[in-house]
Amino acid sequence: MGLITGLLGLPLAPLRGTVAIADQIRKQAEEQYYDPVAIRAQLEEVDRQRAEGLLTEAEAVAWEDELVDRLMAGRNRSRED
Repeated sequence: MGLITGLLGLPLAPLRGTVAIADQIRKQAEEQYYDPVAIRAQLEEVDRQRAEGLLTEAEAVAWEDELVDRLMAGRNRSRED
């Protein structure tokens, strides 16, 4: 990088840093969202709440469907990387 380019790009440095931090936060959030261990724990929570009568069967099935979709999407994402 030349001196002129460095000086002209200097005002954008905070923006680039903010974008880099936002990208890291997004990646971390996606890892947690698609984490199979976390999804399995949530599936166990659905079973627990169903057994205690806190969820109706329809609510439990909807929640399970969403969790299984996340699990499958996470597996597809890891294959693409």
